[in-house]
Amino acid sequence: MKTNHLYLSLIALIFFLPLSAQFRKYSNEFLNIGAGARGLAMGSAQIASVNDGTAGYWNPAGLVGVKDHPQVNLMHAEYFAGIGKYDYASIAFPGANNKRVIGITGLRFAVDDIMNTLFLVEPDGSINYNNIQAFSSADYGFLLSYAQRLKQSERKNVSFGLNAKVIHRSVGKFAKAWGFGLDAGLQIQSNKWKFGISGRDLTSTFNTWSFTFTEREKEVLYLTNNEIPVKSTELTAPRLVLGVARDFRLSKNLACLLKQISM
Repeated sequence: MKTNHLYLSLIALIFFLPLSAQFRKYSNEFLNIGAGARGLAMGSAQIASVNDGTAGYWNPAGLVGVKDHPQVNLMHAEYFAGIGKYDYASIAFPGANNKRVIGITGLRFAVDDIMNTLFLVEPDGSINYNNIQAFSSADYGFLLSYAQRLKQSERKNVSFGLNAKVIHRSVGKFAKAWGFGLDAGLQIQSNKWKFGISGRDLTSTFNTWSFTFTEREKEVLYLTNNEIPVKSTELTAPRLVLGVARDFRLSKNLACLLKQISM
């Protein structure tokens, strides 16, 4: 019981830490795409019911559903007629007693072959297409997850999970960012009811940007009235996501699972 109170106190303390910095509304938006065919098909209503290797993404507490053998999940999707490419991969390792699970998740969303026309026009006004070069804009997310079963009985199961999150974003050779954050989750199953809580970006995940431009690139940006960016930090605001689900047995061979989430 003391362990349960410790975990809940930790979640509350981190979530309500005062923050004075400014938040970006769409910071790290690629982390909200989703993971796994089942989760996407259910409209991302996975907080309370997820119990497979994708739980590291949805709610790390659900990783305790991975038992006996490691589980691997892979997904590839393309958006905007193939312009944007999204890749997801995860692996979960259950402990010997199936009470603890370690998970590793990797995500990438990228737009490749973007044309850099910064030097398309020569100083004399002529156009030189040989000066066009391609670059990529890519966002990477890495999650290290830990899940533990706190209570297990015939009528009630309780599990807790934690994510350590590392973000890397790059735009060609011009801009790079590194970020860190923390997620936590809780799942409670009582009879046919399932309840879930996922606290995302509890420490207000931050991205620290750095920019690298040559003197020639800075000159072109200045002459074309473009602002030359400087080092900056963007924050992702904490979010609390609640979920509830219930199993219904309609017949011997037919069952139904109803879900609801609140953000």
